Amino acid sequence: MDLLSIKDPSFLKNMNKQELEALSQEIREFLIQKLSVTGGHIGPNLGVVELTIALHREFNSPQDKFLWDVGHQSYVHKILTGRAGQFDTLRQFKGLCGFPKMAESEHDVWETGHSSTSLSAAMGMAIARDLKKEKSHIVPIIGDGALTGGMALEALNHIGHEKKDMIVVLNDNEMSIAPNVGALHNVLASLRTAGKYNRAKDELEYLLKKIPAVGGKLAATAERVKDSLKYLLVSGVFFEELGFTYLGPVDGHSYDSLIENIRYAKKTKGPVLLHVITKKGKGFTPAEHDTVGTWHGTGPYKIDTGKIIKAVSKAPAWSSLVSETVRTLARKDERIVAITPAMPVGSKLEGFASEFPDRMFDVGIAEQHAATVAAGLATQKMKPFLAIYSTFLQRAYDQVVHDICRPNLNVFIGIDRAGLVGADGETHQGVFDISFLRSLPNMVLMMPKDENEGQHMVNTAISYDDGPIAMRFPRGNGLGVEMDKELKTIPIGSWEVLRPGRDAAILTFGTTIPMALEAAEKLEKHGVSVQVVNARFIKPLDESMMHDLLKANIPLLTIEEAILQGGFGSAVIEFAHDHGYHSAVIERMGIPDHFIEHGNVDKLLEEIDLTADQAVAHIKKMTPQKQKRA
Repeated sequence: MDLLSIKDPSFLKNMNKQELEALSQEIREFLIQKLSVTGGHIGPNLGVVELTIALHREFNSPQDKFLWDVGHQSYVHKILTGRAGQFDTLRQFKGLCGFPKMAESEHDVWETGHSSTSLSAAMGMAIARDLKKEKSHIVPIIGDGALTGGMALEALNHIGHEKKDMIVVLNDNEMSIAPNVGALHNVLASLRTAGKYNRAKDELEYLLKKIPAVGGKLAATAERVKDSLKYLLVSGVFFEELGFTYLGPVDGHSYDSLIENIRYAKKTKGPVLLHVITKKGKGFTPAEHDTVGTWHGTGPYKIDTGKIIKAVSKAPAWSSLVSETVRTLARKDERIVAITPAMPVGSKLEGFASEFPDRMFDVGIAEQHAATVAAGLATQKMKPFLAIYSTFLQRAYDQVVHDICRPNLNVFIGIDRAGLVGADGETHQGVFDISFLRSLPNMVLMMPKDENEGQHMVNTAISYDDGPIAMRFPRGNGLGVEMDKELKTIPIGSWEVLRPGRDAAILTFGTTIPMALEAAEKLEKHGVSVQVVNARFIKPLDESMMHDLLKANIPLLTIEEAILQGGFGSAVIEFAHDHGYHSAVIERMGIPDHFIEHGNVDKLLEEIDLTADQAVAHIKKMTPQKQKRA
């Protein structure tokens, strides 16, 4: 079949099992080929091919609503809803989004990038459907990893209580990004071994109906027998106790099993949980055999060997630099403990976990819990290192405010993927952390200019004893600078001048320092002498240097790869105002007031005018009298 000719899923209803299986193979081959060029979430999508086809065959999207949680397994859904022709642009600038996107298709009814949200959204849609007296099926598809998120458990509790008609599809592949952890995962494991439960229950109910009614005592005894069987065959009966009709486990790669159970679920009143067992990466050997999460999402790769194609860099990856520095320090300090919310691979903590297994805790997709666990450790004079992506730290904001900053606990937060991250797009761009952390009392926030300064900042954070401290660092690799052999501490709140200048100053940090230095060099040719300051501490500011700059009465330009509202530039303006420098000329460059979509980071920076040339234009406008005459 020509996948490019697909306009909508209606064609599936006339296909027999053999045709469906042939379509599955075509889609797998298509995905393996296309993603070898663009990269993307190959493992999750190969695992849900039959499930997605079966769902679209038995339901009527978009009247019936599919909510994909986390959303990185929606590629097959996109193919079946007419977007196969756009896969050459997947996750690229102005191209096809790697997650569900309402603007792309009427079949994308919910946008996801963070996990564990689908059930709550589905409940909202179910309530709206019933209030409007409409007829439709609400079908959230959630993974076993996402189900460990607290928000998903809250939603299960509410859905079971309200008894709304809904079919929750649990896509159980025993993996999220990394192998799943936790007691709930163990419940699912027991359910996988209890496939005979529903058949035995039905047979018992049939036999009980044959028993003559001899009063309430026998009826009560019969119910207890049924309950005993339930507990005997299914450890915990977790979902049924929450109010769901549990169906499964179902072979997620068998059309007979999938279609039979989907049809039964559609006839069942109230909430249903359809437990589907799938194989992540099915059909592509390297992805099928992945046990650590490497093939969850990748860059381009070679189909014949499975070798992932990576840009050659002699510099260490930022995540590795930070985690390995923490590991080095942990050898001398037994108080150091590492915590991650389901990102041990992304945060490069495998080495730490191997050397210190009893001091490494992967808490699963539970960012709020991770933050408060770190706070609890800190109350006992431990040194917790919370390794978390900027975009996921957003989910733990109240815990940072209430449990870490308010009691002024000594937690080190390593904020990975700070700034623009590129292909994952607007749900993952790490551009809000400065704004939401800078306002918090007791918080120290910093970002290094390179990996050498980065290792010293990690040492500074571990050595710090006066409260919470956070270090931002970007996705990707360092600059390849020479590394000091001895670690040192950096005075809190201290900046450094990277380039002297008398006519204006650029204050910046981290990834935008090269941009500032390039702009200063260009301005020198126009007769403008520009000082470049590594403002490595975003909070607290270097008050001494700020006073010197403002007393010199030279224009200041702040640059940050972060949202402007409430960001570093705002802090500089606030400082000038609060200390009476009312005539100070200060301009800001940063992320504008809208969400930044997916694409190559350099192209994104150019689109939002966050470039060296734009910095040159700003300084020229601020210093018209200083430029050479043409």
